[in-house]
Amino acid sequence: MSYDNVCKLLAEKYPLEFVRWLLPTRAKKVTVLKTELSIEPIRADSVIFLQAGNRILHIEFQTLTISDPPIPFRELDYSVRIKRQYNLPVTQVVIFLQETDDEIAKTDEYRDETTVHKYQVIRMWEQDPRLFLNNTALLPLAPLAQTSTPEALLSQVAQKIATISNKGERQDTAGYTEILAGLRFDKNLIRNLLSEDIMKESVIYQDILQQGRQQGKQQEAFELIRLLLNQRFQKVDALLIEKIRAFPTEQLEKLAVAFLNFQKVSDLETWLNQQ
Repeated sequence: MSYDNVCKLLAEKYPLEFVRWLLPTRAKKVTVLKTELSIEPIRADSVIFLQAGNRILHIEFQTLTISDPPIPFRELDYSVRIKRQYNLPVTQVVIFLQETDDEIAKTDEYRDETTVHKYQVIRMWEQDPRLFLNNTALLPLAPLAQTSTPEALLSQVAQKIATISNKGERQDTAGYTEILAGLRFDKNLIRNLLSEDIMKESVIYQDILQQGRQQGKQQEAFELIRLLLNQRFQKVDALLIEKIRAFPTEQLEKLAVAFLNFQKVSDLETWLNQQ
């Protein structure tokens, strides 16, 4: 489970809000489409297809600019496949989450001697944070937005989370935000600004793991655990990681629940020894 996977999960949970952000449409209903396409099926965890009216919005979240095949060609390939399968116009948006000077993050087309294919690019570090601060569905993305005072922005995000009246929604939003903020901030700062009580109550970890279990994706559950460990602790022994890798999804789910109370690596070691 990576940062872009979390963004995809957000888009699946709040598809209408993502459509309103990225498409000039008044659609009141949005359908999440499967990410398996005809011909040679593609299953990409960072990709989501949303149908709003008579148009499909294809969103791809990226933390890295290097890919095989390259992102511009992949957008062309996706566009052709989507049109073949659904026979609808397609709007494609590639969202880069982490700041980079790589030219690929500034590229919005595929071009060769016979073809020119256009798509949209959003660089989160150039986006106005107000859009995200004023929308609960998009709030976890706010720490990645444009600012000259990153810590002040993260503090604003924490204050916004605290005002969410629905406890479950508040807990989940805090969980998403903690993970995505890890792209920009030190983990200790994140934990200091995001209420420890909110984080300990958060059910987002269990929700993600439950989804992985239902889909039979033990690997996704393991990747989430590894991501959380890397964010909270400076270093985790490779032997411990390999031991966790061998866990079935159900045991990884138990570890995710226990993880919320871990303060140091020794807490993890103690838990593992008890299993």
